[in-house]
Amino acid sequence: MTSQPRSYLAFDFGLKRVGAATGNSLTGNAQPLRTIAAEGDARFAAIAKLLAEWQPDALVVGVPFHPDGAAHENTARARRFARQLHGRFRLPVHEVDERYTTTEALGSGARDADAVSACIILQQFFRERTSS
Repeated sequence: MTSQPRSYLAFDFGLKRVGAATGNSLTGNAQPLRTIAAEGDARFAAIAKLLAEWQPDALVVGVPFHPDGAAHENTARARRFARQLHGRFRLPVHEVDERYTTTEALGSGARDADAVSACIILQQFFRERTSS
């Protein structure tokens, strides 16, 4: 059974900034879009514009954990953000463990580390989907 290609927007959640990336399940590739430097309703307005532009089938949110896998304050914040996305936009939202994505993005010399982190999160999501 072959599933239809699906398009995704992925987010690297932060208190001050949210990185965004797009990709699709057909190629399994992702590309960074931009960082949303806004909070509260302004953040969701900017996300709504991205959704209108890219028309994703689903969303992916990176959820951070301590290196040992334990949850921390930002774990709960990222999960709340994922629930808010689902509630506002009525799209499926998938969570991905995003330990070390910012470190990886910075190590690659990324100009926009938040958007590149979102890209890494989406690529991780694609890898997990194909290996399961």
